[in-house]
Amino acid sequence: MGTKRDYYEILGVSRNAAENELKASYRKLALKYHPDRNPGDKEAEDNFKEAAEAYEVLRDAEKRAIYDQYGHAGLEGSGFSGFGGFEDIFSSFSDIFDDFFGFGTRRRSRSRAQRGADLRFDLTLSFMDAAFGTETEIKVEKREVCPACDGSRCEPGTSPETCRQCGGVGQISRNQGFFTVRTTCPVCRGEGQAVTHPCTSCGGAGQVMVAKKVSVKIPAGVDNGSRLRLTSEGEPGRYGGPPGDLYVFIYVEAHDFFQRRESDIICQIPISFVQAALGDKISVPTLNGNKKLKIPKGTQPGEVLTFPGEGIPSLRTGRRGDQLIQVDIRTPTHLNKKQEGLLKEFAQLESNKLSKKLKNILKGGAAEAIN
Repeated sequence: MGTKRDYYEILGVSRNAAENELKASYRKLALKYHPDRNPGDKEAEDNFKEAAEAYEVLRDAEKRAIYDQYGHAGLEGSGFSGFGGFEDIFSSFSDIFDDFFGFGTRRRSRSRAQRGADLRFDLTLSFMDAAFGTETEIKVEKREVCPACDGSRCEPGTSPETCRQCGGVGQISRNQGFFTVRTTCPVCRGEGQAVTHPCTSCGGAGQVMVAKKVSVKIPAGVDNGSRLRLTSEGEPGRYGGPPGDLYVFIYVEAHDFFQRRESDIICQIPISFVQAALGDKISVPTLNGNKKLKIPKGTQPGEVLTFPGEGIPSLRTGRRGDQLIQVDIRTPTHLNKKQEGLLKEFAQLESNKLSKKLKNILKGGAAEAIN
């Protein structure tokens, strides 16, 4: 605001104005420039703060004496720096705003409003429930507003009384030289009210512990570490504050057959070396039941075959991944004589084929050498 104006000029009073005159003048200005009556008006806000600072100084005998003798510089030298914000003003002059405007109580309540605590619940799901989604019910231990006193903390039929220690302001003021120190009232803890007849159901806490059942919808595709947020299912707020949230952390059990890699699932299928060599059609489990898989002729160990779109839905896109089938070619054991004979005959044929191929290679190499 630049150079500070004279406090007497701001309030429009003479230099010998009495306390009641100062209060009446300030009340008139506070009503005129109150921020709720002038939303978004920066000039009105400045005038509101300026009037509050002037009244704060002139109503205090020590500050007024310093100001009358040394002006603004004297106050700054004594440590006075005005108000930090609107809430400081409403707290300091609560009697004025409560009695005449009804603004002060509302603003203090809003400043005291406390959001309820968030809660956590760990939920274990089967592999299939995580893949396809499910709806389940969980039991949560949480605080709820006491039904007997409706959160007032008072025994039904009674109400809080104005704190005798602070007179309902919520703060205790004491002078230390040129300074005025304000601290939270130790009796009412800044609330301005004291519960003299606490509710017997909640012991004056205003809340009770309950076991509440909450329905949780699990989307398809959740994985270990997925976190679901259930808005307003946490503990209730205080002094008009909103409730907290409930966070459900997901843990997925391992499957006997499937493994997961992001949206794809992986499985391993054993086949014989005859099936690998000649090809075959086999039945393979999928998330949606058994499905026929074609084994190509000449399939090699470690090859991966695919069922497109048979994986797990993506949480982001909803598109399903693939099922990847790793082929595990098994070497036969405990052969009978006929099987051994057939394999020896097969081995001989393979040996002859390899020998012939090797001769052709050597012959070709010799021809190249002659040429």
